[in-house]
Amino acid sequence: MRVALVQVASPPGEPVARRRERVGQLVAEARGADLVVLPELWPSGYFAFDRYEELAEPRDGDTVASAREWARRLGCFLHLGSFVERTAEGRLHNTAVLVDPAGEVVHTYRKIHVFGYRSREAQLLTPGEDVTVADTPLGALSATTCYDLRFPELWRALVDAGAHTVVVPAAWPAERRAHWQLLTTTRALEEQVVLVACNAVGVQGETALGGHSRVVDPWGTVLVEADDREGITHCEVDPAVVAKTRAEFPVLADRRLG
Repeated sequence: MRVALVQVASPPGEPVARRRERVGQLVAEARGADLVVLPELWPSGYFAFDRYEELAEPRDGDTVASAREWARRLGCFLHLGSFVERTAEGRLHNTAVLVDPAGEVVHTYRKIHVFGYRSREAQLLTPGEDVTVADTPLGALSATTCYDLRFPELWRALVDAGAHTVVVPAAWPAERRAHWQLLTTTRALEEQVVLVACNAVGVQGETALGGHSRVVDPWGTVLVEADDREGITHCEVDPAVVAKTRAEFPVLADRRLG
């Protein structure tokens, strides 16, 4: 499985339509990848709290439509990261979407653990509730988003649902990069999954985003790690590595609780 991590900056003064166009050009450079992954809330910028209501979109809005077109053009699975979704009832969610090579949406995830520390996300967005896994030619894929990394019970639920690969779009600050590196490695190791984490870069307001997107295998080995600049980082992953690891070292089968 050829993975492309597309680190994106979301400067506050950039119009969303222009950003979508620019990100589409970046994604086009990832041609040849089987799975292309973008960061959390790149269309609006994570820290654009005052504009969440204005920039929210339905699930069939322009961002998802663009992602569907990009996936068709590249013939790949594309995880668009996440965007601010507005439901028919008017609720706002931090919603991640996976699109297949035919341009069909095959998985969605609404962020369950919305963030409150120095953030208004928890005030503005409604937490999701569902944990699901998509059965794809690349294996059993699921997703969490950013802050979800700090909640191991969610990750165990993903494993119990059958996940082998977990995609993690994020807007993780540079000042807590050590936590990002520790938690992505820990979640992959303890749950014996391939973890594909794509983080935002650049500065939003007073916050520098950390970059350092990474892919970690079920042994906790970091297969690749990006720097803190906008761009694409490539990695190849053995799609059988999860089954091989779980068979060789069956820690999940040895659980006594849960």
